[in-house]
Amino acid sequence: MNKNKLFNIRKIRISLVLVVGTLFILGCVPTRDIREENNSLPESYDNAQVEDSSNTANINWKEFFSDPQLVALIDTALVNNQELNIMLQQVSIAKNEIRARKGEYLPSVNIQAAAETEKVGRYTSQGANDANTDIRPDQEFPEPLPNYTVGAFASWELDVWKKLRNSKKAAMMEYLSTVEGKNFMITNLISEIADSYYELQALDNELMIIEQNLELQTNALKTIRIQKQAARATELGVKRFEAEVLKNRSEKYSVAQEIVETENRINFLIGRVPQHVERDSETFIEKEMDTIYSGIPSQLLQNRPDIRRAEFELAAAKLDTKVARANFYPSFAIKAGVGLEAFSTKFLTSTPESLLYSLAGDMFAPLINRNAIKAEYSTANDRQLQAVFDYEKTILNAYIEVKNGVSKIENLRKSYELKENQVEALTQSIELTNKLFRSARADYLEVLLTQRESLEAKMELVETKKDQLLARVAMYRNLGGGWQ
Repeated sequence: MNKNKLFNIRKIRISLVLVVGTLFILGCVPTRDIREENNSLPESYDNAQVEDSSNTANINWKEFFSDPQLVALIDTALVNNQELNIMLQQVSIAKNEIRARKGEYLPSVNIQAAAETEKVGRYTSQGANDANTDIRPDQEFPEPLPNYTVGAFASWELDVWKKLRNSKKAAMMEYLSTVEGKNFMITNLISEIADSYYELQALDNELMIIEQNLELQTNALKTIRIQKQAARATELGVKRFEAEVLKNRSEKYSVAQEIVETENRINFLIGRVPQHVERDSETFIEKEMDTIYSGIPSQLLQNRPDIRRAEFELAAAKLDTKVARANFYPSFAIKAGVGLEAFSTKFLTSTPESLLYSLAGDMFAPLINRNAIKAEYSTANDRQLQAVFDYEKTILNAYIEVKNGVSKIENLRKSYELKENQVEALTQSIELTNKLFRSARADYLEVLLTQRESLEAKMELVETKKDQLLARVAMYRNLGGGWQ
């Protein structure tokens, strides 16, 4: 049997060993089934069979908020808010990651220029060979031996199992997730500024009601002092009225402090130093509540940025699982190079003597002690299952928020109508009680009780109006409006 035949048989055996080894490795790759996510929603929010698909979330926030001063504050916040600007940088970082992952599955080409000096022992195979080699008559190899190299070298990992491409796609999903996270932050920022703005207007009205009540109580205090001088009232009545006046003066300072803090909360959100916030509070109580159209629940999947963010994070987790599973498979790489190499720069351009080139193919496959790869794969599966639960939780939370909001808006509307009638009745009773008190036909306790009830009713009316406005803003946010 000649040497060529033996060589060919050896090559065949080596190939068979590689094939069998590869099949063995592929057969030992673990698998784990992760259940699919459930994104089904009811057909409507009130269990009706047919519901209007008109959705307030499709309205631009500048049209939804009609107050020009509020719109100006939101506009400023969208430019200057620090947290939003931090999030924008996070989006940019995620975009850069896509470029980095894309470069991993493209060939890498580098230019190299190197110079080195080497001295080996004479009584070694290389040293003995160098000593007996003439480069020119009567001249040995230089000692120590310099070496100069100039060339281009490339390496490329073949993406046979789509590991690198899936990694790039996962980075894309993460980028889209950060974009939706930015949109979600915009929605929350708009609603937070609107909430603080309406709260500020409500506090202005509460302060105005306290001042009006103080004026009534001060007049009543003057009246009872005159009555005491005429022996028609006692010192007890005077002191009770004085205590009530002092109580409301104290409440006035408390509300004034809340106004300062609310103004500064708005200033912080729009990224400026503390200063007065322009607003029109006189028409607060007359604000009309526009109809909110909730549409159909399935629209939440497209309108809510937090749901879309969770969806993209789930897609990225699925791709990461594929990447982790691909680590069990063999990886293939090609390396190549071409250039010039010589021990002296004057020989560097001598071709083909100084020409160097190389071409090699590598295959690497994990065979023994694959615990780290198994652990990484298990972690990727666990994270994918986490993403499934998070996606389903986000959808359920969105549906419940809207359903609660629909009910809250309706109940607040009914409550406001009743409180409005209550305030009107108590306002009339104050006028009657004051007339009776001045004519000594009602005692001071009736006056105090009526004024106190009227104050509380007016404050509750303002609070209910504020709650109505906040519920309207929350509904707009919960439906997914504000980021468009």
